[in-house]
Amino acid sequence: MKKLFQSSSLVLMAACALAPVAAYAADNPIRGNIRVVIGSTSTGGDTYQAAAIITEALAKKIDTNIKVDAVGFSAGYQALERVPSGNTLMIFHDQAYLGYLYGQKGYEDPFAKWNIGPSFAINPGNGYLVSKNSPYKNMDEILNAAGNGKTVRVAIQPGGVSEIGYTAMKNAVRLAYPGQEDNLVALNTGSQSDKNQALFDGLADVINGSVQANEQYTRLPADDQKAMDFVWLTAKASTIGQANPNGMGETSRDQLMQYASGLGVNIPMDADNDFTFDKEFFFLYNKRMSPEAIKFLDNALAEVFADGEVQETLKKSFFIPNFRTSAEAQQHLKAKSDSYAKIINSLHK
Repeated sequence: MKKLFQSSSLVLMAACALAPVAAYAADNPIRGNIRVVIGSTSTGGDTYQAAAIITEALAKKIDTNIKVDAVGFSAGYQALERVPSGNTLMIFHDQAYLGYLYGQKGYEDPFAKWNIGPSFAINPGNGYLVSKNSPYKNMDEILNAAGNGKTVRVAIQPGGVSEIGYTAMKNAVRLAYPGQEDNLVALNTGSQSDKNQALFDGLADVINGSVQANEQYTRLPADDQKAMDFVWLTAKASTIGQANPNGMGETSRDQLMQYASGLGVNIPMDADNDFTFDKEFFFLYNKRMSPEAIKFLDNALAEVFADGEVQETLKKSFFIPNFRTSAEAQQHLKAKSDSYAKIINSLHK
Protein backbone atom coordinates (compact mmCIF):
# COMPACT_ATOMS: atom_id res chain seq x y z
CA MET A 1 0.00 0.00 0.00
CA LYS A 2 2.85 2.36 0.86
CA LYS A 3 4.52 1.73 -2.53
CA LEU A 4 1.19 2.15 -4.28
CA PHE A 5 0.61 5.47 -2.50
CA GLN A 6 4.09 6.71 -3.42
CA SER A 7 3.59 5.67 -7.04
CA SER A 8 0.23 7.42 -7.20
CA SER A 9 1.72 10.56 -5.68
CA LEU A 10 4.46 10.64 -8.30
CA VAL A 11 1.90 10.29 -11.09
CA LEU A 12 -0.19 13.09 -9.56
CA MET A 13 2.84 15.36 -9.23
CA ALA A 14 3.82 14.70 -12.84
CA ALA A 15 0.29 15.43 -14.00
CA CYS A 16 0.23 18.71 -12.08
CA ALA A 17 3.57 19.70 -13.57
CA LEU A 18 2.26 19.04 -17.08
CA ALA A 19 -1.10 20.71 -16.51
CA PRO A 20 -0.09 24.24 -17.55
CA VAL A 21 1.47 22.95 -20.79
CA ALA A 22 -1.54 20.78 -21.51
CA ALA A 23 -3.87 23.70 -20.84
CA TYR A 24 -1.92 25.95 -23.20
CA ALA A 25 -1.84 23.25 -25.87
CA ALA A 26 -5.61 22.76 -25.62
CA ASP A 27 -6.35 26.49 -25.82
CA ASN A 28 -3.89 27.19 -28.65
CA PRO A 29 -5.78 28.58 -31.68
CA ILE A 30 -2.66 28.08 -33.83
CA ARG A 31 -2.76 24.49 -35.04
CA GLY A 32 0.49 22.75 -35.95
CA ASN A 33 4.09 23.85 -35.91
CA ILE A 34 5.18 27.49 -35.96
CA ARG A 35 7.85 28.97 -38.20
CA VAL A 36 9.52 32.17 -37.03
CA VAL A 37 11.30 34.09 -39.77
CA ILE A 38 13.80 36.77 -38.78
CA GLY A 39 14.88 39.94 -40.55
CA SER A 40 18.48 38.76 -40.80
CA THR A 41 20.28 36.16 -42.90
CA SER A 42 22.92 35.55 -40.22
CA THR A 43 22.73 32.71 -37.72
CA GLY A 44 25.59 34.27 -35.74
CA GLY A 45 24.11 37.70 -35.20
CA ASP A 46 22.11 39.12 -32.32
CA THR A 47 18.71 38.80 -34.05
CA TYR A 48 19.10 35.03 -34.37
CA GLN A 49 20.44 34.71 -30.83
CA ALA A 50 17.54 36.67 -29.33
CA ALA A 51 14.97 34.82 -31.46
CA ALA A 52 16.40 31.42 -30.51
CA ILE A 53 16.18 32.22 -26.80
CA ILE A 54 12.61 33.50 -26.80
CA THR A 55 11.21 30.87 -29.18
CA GLU A 56 12.71 28.01 -27.17
CA ALA A 57 10.99 29.32 -24.05
CA LEU A 58 7.72 29.92 -25.92
CA ALA A 59 7.78 26.46 -27.51
CA LYS A 60 8.06 24.84 -24.08
CA LYS A 61 5.27 26.98 -22.70
CA ILE A 62 2.73 26.16 -25.43
CA ASP A 63 4.03 22.64 -26.22
CA THR A 64 4.58 23.41 -29.92
CA ASN A 65 7.54 22.96 -32.24
CA ILE A 66 8.95 26.34 -33.29
CA LYS A 67 11.68 26.72 -35.91
CA VAL A 68 13.69 29.90 -36.45
CA ASP A 69 14.64 30.67 -40.07
CA ALA A 70 17.24 33.35 -40.84
CA VAL A 71 15.80 34.43 -44.19
CA GLY A 72 16.27 38.22 -44.11
CA PHE A 73 13.66 40.94 -44.06
CA SER A 74 12.44 40.66 -47.67
CA ALA A 75 11.86 36.91 -47.67
CA GLY A 76 10.59 37.20 -44.11
CA TYR A 77 7.96 39.76 -45.09
CA GLN A 78 6.85 37.61 -48.02
CA ALA A 79 6.51 34.54 -45.81
CA LEU A 80 4.62 36.47 -43.15
CA GLU A 81 2.19 37.93 -45.68
CA ARG A 82 1.29 34.48 -47.05
CA VAL A 83 0.25 32.93 -43.73
CA PRO A 84 -2.44 34.66 -41.61
CA SER A 85 -3.09 31.63 -39.37
CA GLY A 86 -0.21 32.35 -36.97
CA ASN A 87 1.86 29.40 -38.20
CA THR A 88 4.37 31.93 -39.55
CA LEU A 89 5.48 34.73 -37.26
CA MET A 90 8.35 37.18 -37.62
CA ILE A 91 10.93 38.53 -35.20
CA PHE A 92 12.69 41.74 -36.15
CA HIS A 93 13.99 44.88 -34.49
CA ASP A 94 13.87 48.65 -35.03
CA GLN A 95 14.98 48.24 -38.63
CA ALA A 96 11.35 47.39 -39.40
CA TYR A 97 10.44 51.08 -39.10
CA LEU A 98 13.89 52.61 -39.75
CA GLY A 99 14.04 50.99 -43.20
CA TYR A 100 10.72 52.66 -44.00
CA LEU A 101 11.85 56.04 -42.62
CA TYR A 102 15.01 55.86 -44.74
CA GLY A 103 12.95 54.97 -47.83
CA GLN A 104 14.74 51.66 -48.41
CA LYS A 105 13.29 49.42 -51.11
CA GLY A 106 11.04 46.67 -49.76
CA TYR A 107 10.11 48.44 -46.53
CA GLU A 108 6.58 49.62 -45.82
CA ASP A 109 5.18 51.35 -42.76
CA PRO A 110 5.17 48.40 -40.31
CA PHE A 111 2.50 50.01 -38.15
CA ALA A 112 0.11 49.95 -41.13
CA LYS A 113 1.32 46.79 -42.89
CA TRP A 114 1.61 44.41 -39.92
CA ASN A 115 0.32 43.85 -36.42
CA ILE A 116 3.05 44.69 -33.94
CA GLY A 117 3.50 41.82 -31.53
CA PRO A 118 5.15 41.75 -28.10
CA SER A 119 8.63 43.10 -27.53
CA PHE A 120 10.92 40.88 -25.50
CA ALA A 121 14.54 42.07 -25.44
CA ILE A 122 16.95 44.98 -25.89
CA ASN A 123 20.46 44.54 -27.18
CA PRO A 124 22.50 47.07 -25.18
CA GLY A 125 25.56 46.02 -27.20
CA ASN A 126 24.72 47.65 -30.54
CA GLY A 127 27.74 49.76 -31.37
CA TYR A 128 30.65 50.79 -33.56
CA LEU A 129 34.20 49.51 -33.80
CA VAL A 130 37.56 50.34 -35.38
CA SER A 131 40.60 48.25 -36.13
CA LYS A 132 43.09 48.09 -33.27
CA ASN A 133 45.70 49.69 -35.52
CA SER A 134 43.31 52.49 -36.53
CA PRO A 135 44.53 56.09 -36.24
CA TYR A 136 41.20 56.78 -34.51
CA LYS A 137 40.99 55.63 -30.90
CA ASN A 138 37.63 57.13 -29.91
CA MET A 139 34.54 58.85 -31.28
CA ASP A 140 35.91 62.36 -30.68
CA GLU A 141 38.85 61.62 -32.95
CA ILE A 142 36.55 60.18 -35.63
CA LEU A 143 34.17 63.15 -35.60
CA ASN A 144 36.99 65.71 -35.46
CA ALA A 145 38.76 64.03 -38.36
CA ALA A 146 35.64 64.30 -40.51
CA GLY A 147 35.12 67.87 -39.37
CA ASN A 148 38.66 68.73 -40.47
CA GLY A 149 38.30 67.33 -43.97
CA LYS A 150 39.29 63.67 -43.60
CA THR A 151 37.12 61.07 -45.34
CA VAL A 152 35.92 58.52 -42.78
CA ARG A 153 34.25 55.40 -44.19
CA VAL A 154 31.59 53.76 -42.04
CA ALA A 155 30.35 50.25 -42.91
CA ILE A 156 26.61 49.95 -42.31
CA GLN A 157 23.58 48.04 -43.49
CA PRO A 158 21.34 50.64 -45.17
CA GLY A 159 18.05 51.50 -43.53
CA GLY A 160 18.66 49.88 -40.20
CA VAL A 161 20.00 50.33 -36.71
CA SER A 162 23.51 50.69 -38.12
CA GLU A 163 22.41 53.61 -40.29
CA ILE A 164 20.65 55.47 -37.47
CA GLY A 165 23.96 55.58 -35.58
CA TYR A 166 25.73 56.70 -38.74
CA THR A 167 23.09 59.40 -39.18
CA ALA A 168 23.74 60.52 -35.60
CA MET A 169 27.48 60.76 -36.37
CA LYS A 170 26.81 62.91 -39.43
CA ASN A 171 24.47 65.11 -37.42
CA ALA A 172 27.13 65.54 -34.71
CA VAL A 173 29.70 66.59 -37.32
CA ARG A 174 27.20 69.02 -38.82
CA LEU A 175 26.55 70.62 -35.43
CA ALA A 176 30.27 71.09 -34.68
CA TYR A 177 31.54 71.61 -38.24
CA PRO A 178 28.68 72.87 -40.46
CA GLY A 179 29.10 71.73 -44.05
CA GLN A 180 31.65 69.00 -43.27
CA GLU A 181 29.23 66.17 -42.49
CA ASP A 182 29.62 64.60 -45.94
CA ASN A 183 33.19 63.65 -45.03
CA LEU A 184 31.54 60.76 -43.18
CA VAL A 185 30.83 58.30 -46.00
CA ALA A 186 28.59 55.24 -45.76
CA LEU A 187 30.00 51.96 -47.02
CA ASN A 188 26.83 49.97 -47.61
CA THR A 189 27.19 46.27 -46.84
CA GLY A 190 24.94 43.42 -45.79
CA SER A 191 25.27 41.14 -42.79
CA GLN A 192 27.64 41.45 -39.84
CA SER A 193 30.18 39.22 -41.55
CA ASP A 194 30.24 41.62 -44.52
CA LYS A 195 30.87 44.59 -42.23
CA ASN A 196 33.61 42.71 -40.42
CA GLN A 197 35.28 41.80 -43.72
CA ALA A 198 35.23 45.43 -44.82
CA LEU A 199 37.25 46.30 -41.71
CA PHE A 200 39.61 43.34 -42.16
CA ASP A 201 40.28 44.40 -45.77
CA GLY A 202 40.85 48.05 -44.90
CA LEU A 203 37.82 49.20 -46.89
CA ALA A 204 36.13 50.75 -43.83
CA ASP A 205 37.49 52.91 -41.02
CA VAL A 206 34.54 52.25 -38.71
CA ILE A 207 31.94 49.48 -38.71
CA ASN A 208 28.66 48.83 -37.00
CA GLY A 209 28.75 45.72 -34.82
CA SER A 210 27.57 44.35 -31.51
CA VAL A 211 28.98 43.06 -28.26
CA GLN A 212 27.53 39.63 -29.01
CA ALA A 213 29.09 39.35 -32.46
CA ASN A 214 32.31 41.36 -32.10
CA GLU A 215 33.58 41.10 -28.53
CA GLN A 216 35.68 38.09 -29.53
CA TYR A 217 37.67 40.25 -31.95
CA THR A 218 38.45 42.85 -29.30
CA ARG A 219 40.45 40.22 -27.41
CA LEU A 220 42.87 39.62 -30.28
CA PRO A 221 46.40 41.09 -30.18
CA ALA A 222 46.95 44.33 -32.07
CA ASP A 223 49.05 42.67 -34.77
CA ASP A 224 46.14 40.41 -35.78
CA GLN A 225 44.34 41.66 -38.91
CA LYS A 226 40.98 40.88 -37.28
CA ALA A 227 41.64 42.76 -34.01
CA MET A 228 39.06 45.45 -33.19
CA ASP A 229 38.19 47.94 -30.48
CA PHE A 230 34.80 49.35 -29.52
CA VAL A 231 34.47 53.11 -29.75
CA TRP A 232 30.72 53.56 -29.09
CA LEU A 233 27.72 51.65 -27.76
CA THR A 234 24.51 53.45 -28.73
CA ALA A 235 22.35 52.24 -25.82
CA LYS A 236 21.51 54.46 -22.89
CA ALA A 237 23.91 54.06 -19.96
CA SER A 238 20.90 53.12 -17.83
CA THR A 239 20.12 50.28 -20.25
CA ILE A 240 23.67 48.91 -20.26
CA GLY A 241 23.64 49.19 -16.47
CA GLN A 242 20.91 46.52 -16.34
CA ALA A 243 23.11 43.97 -18.11
CA ASN A 244 24.84 41.01 -16.53
CA PRO A 245 27.82 42.36 -14.53
CA ASN A 246 30.00 39.70 -16.17
CA GLY A 247 29.36 41.37 -19.50
CA MET A 248 30.13 39.26 -22.54
CA GLY A 249 33.04 36.93 -23.12
CA GLU A 250 36.00 38.39 -21.29
CA THR A 251 34.69 41.97 -21.27
CA SER A 252 32.81 43.07 -18.16
CA ARG A 253 29.79 45.33 -18.04
CA ASP A 254 31.88 48.06 -16.36
CA GLN A 255 34.42 47.91 -19.18
CA LEU A 256 31.63 48.25 -21.74
CA MET A 257 30.08 51.19 -19.88
CA GLN A 258 33.00 53.40 -20.96
CA TYR A 259 31.57 53.37 -24.49
CA ALA A 260 28.10 54.55 -23.44
CA SER A 261 26.68 58.00 -24.07
CA GLY A 262 27.25 60.43 -21.22
CA LEU A 263 30.02 58.33 -19.71
CA GLY A 264 32.89 57.85 -22.14
CA VAL A 265 31.19 59.06 -25.33
CA ASN A 266 29.15 62.12 -26.31
CA ILE A 267 27.29 62.24 -29.64
CA PRO A 268 25.22 65.46 -29.60
CA MET A 269 21.73 65.23 -31.09
CA ASP A 270 21.03 68.91 -30.54
CA ALA A 271 22.26 71.69 -28.29
CA ASP A 272 20.77 70.06 -25.19
CA ASN A 273 20.69 66.28 -25.73
CA ASP A 274 23.00 63.44 -26.64
CA PHE A 275 21.92 60.77 -29.10
CA THR A 276 21.17 57.31 -27.70
CA PHE A 277 19.51 54.29 -29.25
CA ASP A 278 18.28 51.06 -27.64
CA LYS A 279 17.96 48.25 -30.19
CA GLU A 280 14.72 46.43 -29.39
CA PHE A 281 13.46 43.04 -30.60
CA PHE A 282 9.78 42.29 -31.15
CA PHE A 283 7.31 40.09 -33.00
CA LEU A 284 5.47 41.02 -36.17
CA TYR A 285 2.18 39.36 -37.11
CA ASN A 286 0.17 39.07 -40.31
CA LYS A 287 -2.49 41.79 -40.38
CA ARG A 288 -5.22 39.15 -40.76
CA MET A 289 -4.08 37.05 -37.81
CA SER A 290 -7.00 36.48 -35.45
CA PRO A 291 -7.38 38.47 -32.22
CA GLU A 292 -7.61 35.12 -30.42
CA ALA A 293 -4.16 34.07 -31.66
CA ILE A 294 -2.67 37.45 -30.74
CA LYS A 295 -4.16 37.28 -27.25
CA PHE A 296 -2.99 33.69 -26.82
CA LEU A 297 0.62 34.58 -27.70
CA ASP A 298 0.51 37.71 -25.51
CA ASN A 299 -0.63 35.61 -22.56
CA ALA A 300 1.86 32.82 -23.24
CA LEU A 301 4.80 35.22 -23.44
CA ALA A 302 3.61 37.00 -20.30
CA GLU A 303 3.67 33.61 -18.56
CA VAL A 304 7.16 32.91 -19.93
CA PHE A 305 8.43 36.13 -18.36
CA ALA A 306 6.47 35.52 -15.15
CA ASP A 307 8.33 32.20 -14.78
CA GLY A 308 11.58 34.18 -14.63
CA GLU A 309 13.93 31.76 -16.38
CA VAL A 310 14.07 33.45 -19.77
CA GLN A 311 15.33 36.67 -18.18
CA GLU A 312 18.42 34.86 -16.91
CA THR A 313 19.03 33.22 -20.28
CA LEU A 314 18.76 36.56 -22.06
CA LYS A 315 21.14 38.23 -19.62
CA LYS A 316 23.74 35.49 -20.10
CA SER A 317 23.86 36.48 -23.77
CA PHE A 318 24.03 40.20 -22.86
CA PHE A 319 20.41 41.01 -23.68
CA ILE A 320 18.10 43.05 -21.45
CA PRO A 321 14.67 41.44 -20.83
CA ASN A 322 12.05 43.83 -22.19
CA PHE A 323 8.54 42.36 -22.32
CA ARG A 324 5.65 44.47 -23.57
CA THR A 325 2.29 43.17 -24.76
CA SER A 326 1.32 43.72 -28.38
CA ALA A 327 -0.68 46.86 -27.58
CA GLU A 328 2.06 48.29 -25.37
CA ALA A 329 4.77 47.51 -27.93
CA GLN A 330 2.74 49.13 -30.72
CA GLN A 331 2.38 52.37 -28.75
CA HIS A 332 6.00 52.44 -27.56
CA LEU A 333 7.58 51.67 -30.93
CA LYS A 334 5.37 54.14 -32.83
CA ALA A 335 6.45 56.92 -30.46
CA LYS A 336 10.06 55.83 -30.87
CA SER A 337 9.72 55.85 -34.66
CA ASP A 338 8.29 59.36 -34.61
CA SER A 339 11.16 60.56 -32.43
CA TYR A 340 13.96 59.20 -34.64
CA ALA A 341 12.20 60.43 -37.78
CA LYS A 342 13.13 63.95 -36.66
CA ILE A 343 16.89 63.34 -36.75
CA ILE A 344 16.63 61.52 -40.09
CA ASN A 345 14.59 64.31 -41.62
CA SER A 346 16.94 66.98 -40.27
CA LEU A 347 19.69 65.74 -42.60
CA HIS A 348 17.42 65.75 -45.64
CA LYS A 349 16.11 69.31 -45.48
